[in-house]
Amino acid sequence: QVQLRESGGGLVQAGGTLRLSCTASGVISSNVDALGWYRQAPGEQRELVALSLGRDTTDYADSVKGRFTLSRDSTKKVSLQMNNLKPDDTAVYICYLQTGTKLTYWGQGTQVTVSS
Repeated sequence: QVQLRESGGGLVQAGGTLRLSCTASGVISSNVDALGWYRQAPGEQRELVALSLGRDTTDYADSVKGRFTLSRDSTKKVSLQMNNLKPDDTAVYICYLQTGTKLTYWGQGTQVTVSS
């Protein structure tokens, strides 16, 4: 049973920082193809935030480039450093994992709220 354990999140003022972490269990390290974060704001579609596709490849949403950094701490753990947060970053942040066999898994999500 693959599980994604998320930590971090919370309430911060605009311009502040937060750090999210996601650790996968129940999956073999060599079978993790992609690991990262999506987010979903109320009434909006789920969107990519940052996704590690391997040791040196990370995709970022244009809206977070230069402010967010995704670190691949290990094959089964990522951390998302979020700097200069904006009210538009308010959303539920959801950890995502894709295996080599294209199975996908989602975490339960953690709330990030940025006040103006």
